[in-house]
Amino acid sequence: MSNLGYLERLLDGAAVKWVPLGEITLPTSNIRWREIDDLRRYIDLTSVDVTTKKITETKEVSSDDAPSRAQKIVMKDDLIFATTRPTQLRYCLIGDEYSGEIASTGYCVLRANKSTALPKWIMHWLGTPEFKDFVEANQSGAAYPAISDGKVKEFLIPIPCPGDPQQSLAIQGEIVRILDAFTALTAELTAELTAELTARKTQYNHYRNQLLSFEDGEVEWKTLGEIATLRRGRVMSKEYLRDNAGEHPVYSSQTANFGMIGSIGTFDFDGEYVSWTTDGANAGTVFYRNGKFSITNVCGILKGNGSIPLNLKFLFHWLSIEAQKHVYSGMGNPKLMSHQVEKIPVPIPFINDPERSLAEQARIATILD
Repeated sequence: MSNLGYLERLLDGAAVKWVPLGEITLPTSNIRWREIDDLRRYIDLTSVDVTTKKITETKEVSSDDAPSRAQKIVMKDDLIFATTRPTQLRYCLIGDEYSGEIASTGYCVLRANKSTALPKWIMHWLGTPEFKDFVEANQSGAAYPAISDGKVKEFLIPIPCPGDPQQSLAIQGEIVRILDAFTALTAELTAELTAELTARKTQYNHYRNQLLSFEDGEVEWKTLGEIATLRRGRVMSKEYLRDNAGEHPVYSSQTANFGMIGSIGTFDFDGEYVSWTTDGANAGTVFYRNGKFSITNVCGILKGNGSIPLNLKFLFHWLSIEAQKHVYSGMGNPKLMSHQVEKIPVPIPFINDPERSLAEQARIATILD
């Protein structure tokens, strides 16, 4: 294995044996609801917080109203890992308060063989980039990706000093102690940073709304359909991105990395544009683009049509407020298609004085940048 990072460095050269999770975990069992006459707490897929790795909320169920997926009995020190959308890395360690409760079949239950591996030793390996790469490579399904329990248990983790179980567990325990302390410190710093970022975002939103609020007569309102040309991206599969790899970015519907999902040797657009996500959970998310790039079919793109003076950074900041108001969420699939975007009103200051209009748009955009 390569790029093992800090966990391998903490092993400090100790002899290790790489073994599949299935060899260091024990069998688990499902509940027989017909034999149960009391209530059990149900750990659904949404019960585990992806960030904190803690169970946040459960509901009590009985044999009469238990969902069909409420099947897996979990015990103290079990690890549960969500096998649907596995790259989210939704997992947690079961504590005393949930021992004997019931988890969804959407979880893989990993019960450590404590004579060989500590539960937290396994848990920290589930948080590594290597495990995320493994599940991404082995998941199936595009719209609803998933990985089987059996495949999860094929992931290899190192067991230090495999010929000396006592020494092995001691090494695992010391590394777990270090990582637990590091995780606690990281959580504290993250909380402080989150609070600061929230305050900054509130401040930014205040000034943005103030700068983009206009009295009657200060601006002339135009729809995007009147002042811009709109286009849609094209279909690009993972195989296409792989086979045509190059230097020009390709953007899609995700928000991480500014929407970039790969790069190819050609490009569809060159220059300044504003793009938006047309479908899915991120529908209405807006980006300012500048350069040579392409977008996929779940994105739309626009630029001024030359009919009026238009600063695209100004337009980007305006749409970052306005676009979400026009997202249609019918049938559980949010959408912001071109015919909806065309109707979005845009304020144009000093529309009859192009030089003054562009200067005012640039002033506002510069402040918000």
